[in-house]
Formats: sequence, structure tokens, C-alpha cells
Amino acid sequence: MKNFTPKILCGISAAVLAFAAVSFSCSKVKVEGTADTVFAETKSAVSIPSESLKVVEALQNSFNSISEGVLPSVVEIDVTEKKKITQTNPFEDFPFWFFGNPNGSQDKKDRTREYEQQGLGSGVIVRRTGDTVYVLTNNHVAGKATTITVNLNDGQKFDAKLVGADERSDIALVSFEAKKDSNIVVAALGDSDKVKVGDIVLAMGAPLGYRQSVTQGIVSATGRSGNQIGNMNDFIQTDAAINQGNSGGPLVNIYGEVIGINTWIASSSGGSQGLGFSLPINSLKKSIDDFISNGKITYGWLGVSLLDVKDDYKKALGVEGKNGALASQIFLDSPGHKGGMQAGDFIIEVNGKAVKNQNELMREVGYLPAGKNASFKVIRGGKTVELTVKIEERTEKVTGDNSKLWPGFIAAPLTDELKKELNLEDSKVKGVAVMNVLEKTPAAAMRIQNGDIITAVNDKKVTNIQEFYEALNLSSKKEIWFDVYNDGHTLSTSHYKL
Repeated sequence: MKNFTPKILCGISAAVLAFAAVSFSCSKVKVEGTADTVFAETKSAVSIPSESLKVVEALQNSFNSISEGVLPSVVEIDVTEKKKITQTNPFEDFPFWFFGNPNGSQDKKDRTREYEQQGLGSGVIVRRTGDTVYVLTNNHVAGKATTITVNLNDGQKFDAKLVGADERSDIALVSFEAKKDSNIVVAALGDSDKVKVGDIVLAMGAPLGYRQSVTQGIVSATGRSGNQIGNMNDFIQTDAAINQGNSGGPLVNIYGEVIGINTWIASSSGGSQGLGFSLPINSLKKSIDDFISNGKITYGWLGVSLLDVKDDYKKALGVEGKNGALASQIFLDSPGHKGGMQAGDFIIEVNGKAVKNQNELMREVGYLPAGKNASFKVIRGGKTVELTVKIEERTEKVTGDNSKLWPGFIAAPLTDELKKELNLEDSKVKGVAVMNVLEKTPAAAMRIQNGDIITAVNDKKVTNIQEFYEALNLSSKKEIWFDVYNDGHTLSTSHYKL
């Protein structure tokens, strides 16, 4: 203590001298007012009408209650992931060596090294079955982790394991074991279909490692596409601050219900710029059950290649002003094919629900349970047709088999703009243009090329897109061939047996 005494005394002395200086100067200046003037900071900074203050206090109390109720179910997830790196030698491609190859016989496989990378994210407890507790998070947080630790807000830590992960929707489910007397709080899941633009929301998680953080904002938009990150889901957009580490944490409404899982941000700096995106919880409820029962998500499969088409294409197809998606191609022997769906059908409804575009239709079909019938409404040749299709499970084997994708190219209306691109401005040729021929498809086997013009199907002339799809109808044909115009020549393709 003796060592600190001089410093303390110096501080006191300085304070005394300073006070004396103030007192001295004040004695020469007339001071108006009372003693209240000196201690004015004890009064309220501003005058707020009591009724207004009650409203603000009520809102603040609501945020307090929501945070106190939901934060115990929000966790920090610490992960370790094993990665591999191949060490390179800048001289390995030299054409000669003065003293021999410094690598000797070492190949690239020998130079591959494994290392561990640590990371963290957030999650939310969504279910408890006996001693098993389930936490929902993002695939990019825990999907490839070799070790997982779940940290609760009260300091408890649990070793966890991966139950299942899905890259397509970027979600994962992890679990840990906790005795029934453990203080485990399961979050309430809300109804994300009821979310509206302008709704007040709170984002919770561990941004930049600062666990149990809460930010507040509003829903900026709904139905945002996840194409930018290769995600099939739509997203809730919010201006509630979301940063790295928030991934997997919940987006909560004013009722304390989880309406979304925070997944990504749009940012030019890597930090929050008020553009955060959360997966709607309704699209994840079935996934939780799938993970627990099967360890994976099962997606429904229709067996068509979908396309969003522009207004000129819609006009040529006879669906001008309509919302939906074009079944531009169809997999032979797929559920859609068996149910009577044709390439060229413009799908407008699934199970009585109108669909706006390709992404929405993909989501609706993906949510359909395998083995169950689904009803579709399509426009074909200007008429509305209703179809019943028995949905099957989507697998990489069936979706990756291009040999069954019919016809194997996208047919495009022969517009004036497209004619100019294909140098057909002075030509009287009529038909449809071939675009995006895929390898190993029937079209590739028939030697059809990009830029070809289909002028006839089975010797029946086609002059526009509607006639083409009508002639492409597979229901009464055993084989199909095309007349193709290219560079001033018209040839018939080989016959493709169906």
C-alpha cells in the first residue's frame, strides 16, 4: 500500500487545487439562479408527456420480456472442422534440375496436409425428447464439423453431435444429452406465413462471438430469392443488425416466437448494412422431423425442368399476363411424365395454391411428401388442364440422369432479335430456335446443336412455339424426329425411340 500512497495523494491534491481555482474564480463572477442551477444534471434531460412515455416504456418492457424469455433457448455453437491443403513447390514445373528434383519422388498426395479450423455460430433449441435436446442452426455453421460444443446462456456447455445437414437449404440439426433437471428452454416456433413487411423483429445470437446479443428492427421484405447463395428457399429480409456469428440464430417476433433462422447478409464490407436474411421457420418445420427420423431432408420430385420466361415468350406461348413457370423439359418416366405432364406446360397452381415463378414452384414441389398425390393446374395450348401426379423422392441419381431429359434443349420463339443474332434476318425460315443443348440428352444423341431451327416434328411443320410443343406431345408417339434448318440446309435427324 505504501507504494501507492504518493499517487493517491497527488490525485487528491490536484483535485483540491482544481476546486480552489474554481471557487476563486467564481467569487469574482456574479452567479444567477439557485443551487439547482449547479446540480441541473439531476433533472430530466427532456420533458416527455406522461402518456407518450408510457407507450415507449411499454415497448421497452416488451423487448425486455421477449429477450428474457427467448435468450435461454439461444445457444452459441463452437465447431472444429478438419480441412486439407496441398503444399505447392514453385519449382516443381521447371523443365530441368541442376541438382535433381528437390521433391524427389514426393507427389502431390504426399504433400497434402490436414489441419483443424475453428469457428462459431448460433443456434436455437427447437425440441426436447427425453434427455435429447435438438438445436437448429445453419449447414454452413455445423454441417461439416468434426467436433461441436453447445454453450447455453447460463454457462452450461455440452458436447453435441450432428443429426443431419442439408446444403440445398443451408440448415442443420445438432443434438446433445441433458438430464431432465437441467435448465433447458425450448423456443416456441411461430407462423412465418403471417409475417408482414413492417413487423417488429429481434435477431438473437452470437455476432462476432458476443453471445446472447439482441438487435431490433423490422421486416423489410418477404419472399426474397436465395439464388445469390444457391439456396432454394425464399427469405425474410430484415434491417435488424446481423453480423458474422449470428448465423443459425433466431429471428423473433413480438410474441416471442421464432419466425426465421438468420442465414446471410448482403454486404460490401462484411459487416451489417441493414440487409439481413432469415429462412422462414415454416419451411424448416418438416425438415426438423426429417432430420430426426431419417438423418436427412427428403424432397419431393416432379421430374420437370422449370424455366421463368419473359413477356415475349409468354405472348408466343399464349399465357401473356399469367404467373407461373414453364415446364420447358420433362424427364421420361418421371412422376410428371407418368401423370400426363408435357414439355411446354405452363404450371400455375400446386394443390390449389397459385405459384408466381420458378423458385416458388420449386419450393412447393420440394415440400410435397413422396408417395402422395398432388394436383397441378397447367395451361396447355391456351386451355387449362388439371393433372394428378404421384410425387416421388428427389435423389441425385434421378435428377442427374440427362439421358432421360426430353427433349434435351430449350426451345425459344424465333423473334426478330433472335433472328438477328442467328443471321436469319433475310431468311423466310419459320420454326423455333434451339438453345442450351445438354450433353447425353436425346437432343445430343440426335446431333442437334445450339442455333439450329426446328422446322418440323415428325414431318409436321411447326411455325411457332405453341405448334412446336403441341407436336412434341409424347402421349401417342413411339418415336420422334425433327427437321432442322442450319446454315441454309434442312436435314432430318435420326428417329428417337420413346
